[in-house]
Amino acid sequence: MASRFNPLKADAAWQKAWDDNRTFAARDDSPKPKSFVLEMFPYPSGRIHMGHVRNYTMGDVLARFRRMRGYEVLHPMGWDAFGMPAENAAMEKKVHPGGWTRANIATMKAQLKRLGFALDWTRELATCDPEYYGQEQAIFLDFYEAGLVYRKESAVNWDPADMTVLANEQVIDGRGWRSGALVERRKLSQWFLKITDFADELLEGVQALEHWPEKVKLMQENWIGKSEGLRFRFALSDGGDVEVFTTRPDTIFGSSFVAVAADHPIAQKLAETSEDAATFIALCKQGGTTAAELETQEKLGFDTGLRAVHPFDPAWQLPVYIANFVLMDYGTGAVFGVPAHDQRDFEFATKYALPIRRVVSDGDQVSPEYHSDEAYTGPGTLVNSHFLDGMDVADAKRAVIRRAEEGGWGSGTTVWRLRDWGVSRQRYWGTPIPFIHCDGCGVVPAPRESLPIVLPEDVSFDIPGNPLDRHPSWKHVDCPQCGAAARRETDTLDTFVDSSWYFIRFASQPRDKPFDKAMAEQWLPVGQYIGGVEHAILHLLYARFFTRALNRIGKLDMTEPFAGLFTQGMVTHETYKSLDGRWLSPEEIRKDSAGAIELSSGDVIDIGRIEKMSKSKKNTVDPEPIVDQYGADAVRWFMLSDSPPERDLEWSENGIEGAWRFVQRLWRLVDGVTDAQGEDKDLDRRLHRTIAGVAEDVEALTFNKSVAKLYELVNAIERAAPSASRSNAIRTLVRIVAPMVPHLAEEAWAQMGNTGLVADAPWPEVDPALLVDDEVTIAVQINGKLRDTLVMPKGADREIVEAAAMASDKVVRQLEGKAPRKVIVVPDRLVNIVA
Repeated sequence: MASRFNPLKADAAWQKAWDDNRTFAARDDSPKPKSFVLEMFPYPSGRIHMGHVRNYTMGDVLARFRRMRGYEVLHPMGWDAFGMPAENAAMEKKVHPGGWTRANIATMKAQLKRLGFALDWTRELATCDPEYYGQEQAIFLDFYEAGLVYRKESAVNWDPADMTVLANEQVIDGRGWRSGALVERRKLSQWFLKITDFADELLEGVQALEHWPEKVKLMQENWIGKSEGLRFRFALSDGGDVEVFTTRPDTIFGSSFVAVAADHPIAQKLAETSEDAATFIALCKQGGTTAAELETQEKLGFDTGLRAVHPFDPAWQLPVYIANFVLMDYGTGAVFGVPAHDQRDFEFATKYALPIRRVVSDGDQVSPEYHSDEAYTGPGTLVNSHFLDGMDVADAKRAVIRRAEEGGWGSGTTVWRLRDWGVSRQRYWGTPIPFIHCDGCGVVPAPRESLPIVLPEDVSFDIPGNPLDRHPSWKHVDCPQCGAAARRETDTLDTFVDSSWYFIRFASQPRDKPFDKAMAEQWLPVGQYIGGVEHAILHLLYARFFTRALNRIGKLDMTEPFAGLFTQGMVTHETYKSLDGRWLSPEEIRKDSAGAIELSSGDVIDIGRIEKMSKSKKNTVDPEPIVDQYGADAVRWFMLSDSPPERDLEWSENGIEGAWRFVQRLWRLVDGVTDAQGEDKDLDRRLHRTIAGVAEDVEALTFNKSVAKLYELVNAIERAAPSASRSNAIRTLVRIVAPMVPHLAEEAWAQMGNTGLVADAPWPEVDPALLVDDEVTIAVQINGKLRDTLVMPKGADREIVEAAAMASDKVVRQLEGKAPRKVIVVPDRLVNIVA
């Protein structure tokens, strides 16, 4: 055996062996219990980064471990391949989105293979393949037939330069993320999925997700946002009224204004006669529809001249404004403002010098005058509120709702933050929505026999807007109902739709339907799902909705897609900036005792903060040269060892070098194994505790703890004298580390004369007797102070323990020949001598 492990040779050889043997191809007909391990599939943006490596290493260790524990494991890989980045590349690089995407997939697949991940590549899918999105179109038609899909006019973020609707996350500081143009608020006919029909059960189902992080469950609950509140009408000074909804009816005596949305009927009617109002409404439409945009933009209003009558005091009249922070799609499109207890209202009232009146006190302040830099939104007691004074917030809410219902001017109502899911996107690189527009028949579903409706290849991005709209032939079809000339729907589906059911397609991939129910349910739900917390709301919520919708229409007999969820921390790295403010990559600098030096200029530069690896700040580390230098196993080991998996991991050269050294230590142990005789009881006990402890840690995904246990075992083996126990420990160690450093383990397994692959070998059995201590350490105290310790057989008689304690030299010296007043023995733990 060579004295040094050669990773480049071993990596390639064993990756080929796994491929040739189809080692990780999951068998649907296996009699073994099934386990579905899945990491969130990547967007093929070009190359994998260390964040990918960490994510997939965690899932890989679990998948390999479960195979060794006797499970048939499904551990697949695919590509979330549609979306705007590909169209952006098409515009910038003058390439086709499909060609750019598929080239990236090939590159990233090769990189993943080099890391030795135990992936079932026979089930690989890409959401941009017609075989996949054609089945997605079929599901969309199923949902339509079940009444879960509809089309309506809705407010959207419109980019006037790119001439497309933008998702909320694509609006940055009120501008389109790509064009930089000021976003407008427009109304367009959009396709929606009725996720709100499932609001109650999505909310109730959260608490049953026992193996999800509490923080993610809370994020889901907050996004769904069930609120009890009051819907009521203010009488207006012109004889009309305006309906509002509030979740804080307790604050009604702190009202100082009413505000309506720019497209509220009151605003629209005023714009017909007031040029100033019309101008202000046009200004309101220059801004996104996101909650973040509404919170951060300057609060602006236009006084309509109308006054609203306070329901508890006819003499109290509130000015009615058109306001840019109120949206028609939320609630009733009208709100009443309580500036002292809502930050948005506070900013508006401050700008327009409106009253700010305290009505909730935290106990220190009770006067109506409110002086602060921000609103108070915490709990407290009602003050300055007539019959509500002295009540807590919850009781005050109920009291106001009760009076409103008794007086006939309002009613208690449950509302949801969750809105129906708008899935229309005015772009090319997405799943075509399977509908046809006919002047005579209206909007009709595409015939199922026409699926998949495939994107045309001959498109151009030279002109802003959706290439499908201006394609000379693709959108022109005959109406399937009347045969007249008609037009295809040119909107494509939100890419969140693609990722809302891909895990089901991994489990079952028939050619004639999205999935086979019985086959899919053999694997589902996903036993362990792993991915970033940035997907904790939308992706997971939409996947949960899709699964429940498929259940409702009889396609699945399950409601939750992911039984277990783990959100790993990010991989971080130092940042570097040149003297003129440019971000520099690690390859563009050299670090020495003076700090960091820019290679091209020789300038000494500052080392910036440690931040999440990102292309924009150029602090990414390409795994490929690291694998070239140290091998896949060292990279994998570092990803598991340095930090709890839910926390961020800082990338460092020292860390990867330490992992490399440990890999070589493992190899030297294997290289030195002998068939010596003799027993080492302590080492046997250490080995079996490690087997049990590592198994427990891997199942709990606490990989850093399992790594620590393996370090301790290796240290113990290195210290031990040659014996049969030592030889057995080394041979067993190879199987224990196999999920983490699989290439080294395969090489060692073969060199030690074993047949087959260690990937197919069982996890070592634990001898329960060796997990039990047969000796214990007992503390010996005199008057409560520790004076000595004894190592005694576990369960020793009290008399024997007491005699041993009294015979201790340290105890004899302390007692100075005096007899103790009392001796207290706590079995297996303590002897306390009262002198």
